[in-house]
Amino acid sequence: MAVAVVGISLSGPLTALVVAPVLAIAFWRNAAGAVAMLPVLLTRERATLTGLRWRDLRSSGVAGLFLAAHFAAWLPSLSMTTVAASIALVTTTPIWTALAARIAGVRLPAPVWWGLLLAVLGAALIAGVDVTVSLRAVTGDGLALLGAICAGGYVLAGARARGRLATSAYTVVCYSTCALVLAVAALVVDVPLGGFSARDWWLIAAITFVAQLLGHTLLNLVLSSVGPTVVSLAVLLEVPGSLVVALVLLDQAPPLLALPGMVAVVVGVALVVRAGRPTTLVEQAT
Repeated sequence: MAVAVVGISLSGPLTALVVAPVLAIAFWRNAAGAVAMLPVLLTRERATLTGLRWRDLRSSGVAGLFLAAHFAAWLPSLSMTTVAASIALVTTTPIWTALAARIAGVRLPAPVWWGLLLAVLGAALIAGVDVTVSLRAVTGDGLALLGAICAGGYVLAGARARGRLATSAYTVVCYSTCALVLAVAALVVDVPLGGFSARDWWLIAAITFVAQLLGHTLLNLVLSSVGPTVVSLAVLLEVPGSLVVALVLLDQAPPLLALPGMVAVVVGVALVVRAGRPTTLVEQAT
């Protein structure tokens, strides 16, 4: 889990170093992830392909659409606001899944509502500080929040899909759908998916390795042994981790006045995760 936290903490700062378009970064990251999981699906979990129906794959495709929207919204924010602010806001995904559960009729415990309130106040404080920085920084904050909302849709659709599919089948369909959508979007807006410098290719490879393989794959690996609540809380360590990495790699520090807002967001999300039991909320919402 410690290695996974280091992996996801490196993701944002490394992405901010890449000159290549964000759509290209997201495309190659997901395409490589799908390719990496395909051998597992065709060997160890091949038997799970027997009797698959379209409706079994549909939720994975929907999750891929939300994942594409998440990357398209969040990645640009890394170059518009500080990496630390962007990471703090994009980790509010449990807030949005909890709200989706409430809309679906699930009763939320009181600590969840306190966590929601604290996270909203923290986000407002971050945005308020960025108003004094530039309109571009505030826009970056908004994109990071939009990325978190889209990630909430990804989590909800993924929870439904994984109830019917093996992990490898789910990830291959989800990542492939995401990569395809991003490729089409890049074609529409005339964004190249190749022709980058060697430095950018190395950075894209590093992002894929640390975020996709060391980060998310290891978190999924320990999920069954430590539980979803511990994993969700561990993900919040990405906020201080990214702040430290951004200081070292980018010489970038958020405004001091924004730090209380980041702390409020992390504490608020932690309250929601601990009190709401994320898997229960997601299962009830779906």
